[in-house]
Amino acid sequence: MAPAQKVRPTDAGRLVVRCPDRPGIVAAISGLMAEVGANITDSQQHSSDPSGGTFTLRLEFVLAGLAARREELEGRLRGLAGEWQLTWRLVEASHRPTVAVFVSLTDHVLQELVYRVRAGDLRADIVAVVSNHPDLEPVAAAAGIPFHLVPVTAGTKAEAEARALEIIGDVDLVVLARYMQIVSPEFCARFPERLINIHHSFLPAFVGANPYRAAHDRGVKLIGATAHYVTAELDAGPIIEQEVARVDHRATVEDMRRVGRYVERQVLAQAVTWHVEDRVIVEGPRTIVFA
Repeated sequence: MAPAQKVRPTDAGRLVVRCPDRPGIVAAISGLMAEVGANITDSQQHSSDPSGGTFTLRLEFVLAGLAARREELEGRLRGLAGEWQLTWRLVEASHRPTVAVFVSLTDHVLQELVYRVRAGDLRADIVAVVSNHPDLEPVAAAAGIPFHLVPVTAGTKAEAEARALEIIGDVDLVVLARYMQIVSPEFCARFPERLINIHHSFLPAFVGANPYRAAHDRGVKLIGATAHYVTAELDAGPIIEQEVARVDHRATVEDMRRVGRYVERQVLAQAVTWHVEDRVIVEGPRTIVFA
């Protein structure tokens, strides 16, 4: 028996397909993949409603010479698009998306992202760290990431945002890693479904600059965090990931902040990882996450 051939990373791909739900979609897509010689290694699907809803399918596959055969595969998908009303996204798994991270004064979520990239757990490249304060420049420098100081005041907000956009260009993803500035609707429109934020899950109960103090004073029992896509409506974009940790009456304000930092790190890193692996599909005000 001949030894099994090792799969080259450049031969691995992902395909996400969406269309109106009806019988035969899976057979049509899997048949197409078989005809071109692709081996499906993972398949996940979801229907919003079997009777007239939207069908979503995410495939991982291996196809020898994928880069050279991509045009052929895209042509075959376009051939199905008319009949099945398909929208689709085809990605070579070896592609490393570019990421810009915006920060202010706290470094815990930036550190987590840097660590996961270095460890190979997050297949992306952080190409810029942008901040309205100089404090985290050493963190970026230690990781070999360009750091850009863009101060923001009430009178210079528009100019600062324009400068930040000029710096990051058309990156694949922007992450607001505890960036304590509200971005404009124009900024959001520049990165539709490519702008992720992290915040504590006390909202809307405990707003303002010191939510942990307010939460402590009210005796909360759960500390949480939410990662979501950013839209023009503040903190109301489609949610990607959430997590909570329990606290009790013995927890001080600093205890709560420490727990909050841990949860925020995990939640944001998970959301970013799922995004770059094409596991998150926005469906109106919510998301489908193929975890």
